[in-house]
Amino acid sequence: MIKRINTFTIFCLAAAGIFSCAVGQKPETNTPVSADLDFTQLIQPVPTRAVLKDSLYYTWCGTMVADSKGTYHLFYSRFKRELGFSAWVTHSEVAHAVADNPLGPYTFKDVTLPPRGREYWDGLCTHNPTVHEFDGKYYLYYMGNTGDGKVTPKGLNFVHRNNQRIGVAVADSPDGPWKRFDSPLIDVSPDSTADDALVVNNPSITRKPDGGFLMVYKAVGKKKPAPFGGPVVHKVAISDSPLGPFRKQPGTVFEAKGSDFPAEDPFIWYQSGRYWAIVKDMHGAFTRAGQSLALFQSADGLDWQLAKHPLVSKLEIKWADGRVEKVAHLERPQLWLKDGKPQVLFLASDVDPSQSFNVHIPLKTN
Repeated sequence: MIKRINTFTIFCLAAAGIFSCAVGQKPETNTPVSADLDFTQLIQPVPTRAVLKDSLYYTWCGTMVADSKGTYHLFYSRFKRELGFSAWVTHSEVAHAVADNPLGPYTFKDVTLPPRGREYWDGLCTHNPTVHEFDGKYYLYYMGNTGDGKVTPKGLNFVHRNNQRIGVAVADSPDGPWKRFDSPLIDVSPDSTADDALVVNNPSITRKPDGGFLMVYKAVGKKKPAPFGGPVVHKVAISDSPLGPFRKQPGTVFEAKGSDFPAEDPFIWYQSGRYWAIVKDMHGAFTRAGQSLALFQSADGLDWQLAKHPLVSKLEIKWADGRVEKVAHLERPQLWLKDGKPQVLFLASDVDPSQSFNVHIPLKTN
């Protein structure tokens, strides 16, 4: 079900060389993690304050990093409710909120990655943020696009969708200023038969035990009819620096037999000698629980297998007041880890299309 990925590399476009970065400390490797990890046992009831919601904006894609002063910085996607939910692909921007507790409540502070002009590859839309601190610098990976700026009331604006590329912004502090680049970090492959010939988005990155960096990202090929294309797959790329250049690895991961779009929204991390990934299971191909969140593991970050306990969560939220709320979506998983242990699971959710919110789920750490 999962294709083996070899080590032959293909260089992609990258924005390297503008910043220098020391690659020093290795990731946490001493925290015990069983191969029998059952993530459902880690999820704790959610206090009502652990939600980010805005009456004027749809909110999505929450990712958090802590600074040295004990402030927690949440980066998230937002787009105006008056434009409709499909405006995520045309008008999303990455915003920034702060709190003195990892669960929140978070208070809006500024827009980190605002529109900067359609002439830029990421000039009209920024989305899919994932934030990390490496050796004293902060890296905000994201999807950006440009296009005609028109909202499609039903469905996607495929001009924007098919211009999706992966980028990174860099800062000395989560408060910024953030340096953006004029070229994508990961671009589509020029070969029309490549797995990522049409679209690249949804980046996730972790530090390797040898000091390098491993990225998993979503990709769309051109083998299926336009404008959607397909199949929708995931690929791996590696680099010696968080700024690239990233070397794309052949093959794809998180595959399911008979499905051209089995998964999306990966979050990867390294812990106790292995790589882990939480992904959105689009149709229950991995968990047999319908649309849900699934857990994968890998010894090398290249060859991924379904974990022994694949289910992370069904489409429900367990609140601290005892309610179990069924939701329409539970996606864009992001973890905040402290001392190598997952502490908070950040997710985007909604109950119906008229609303959306980010939820911050505490995790059992003992």
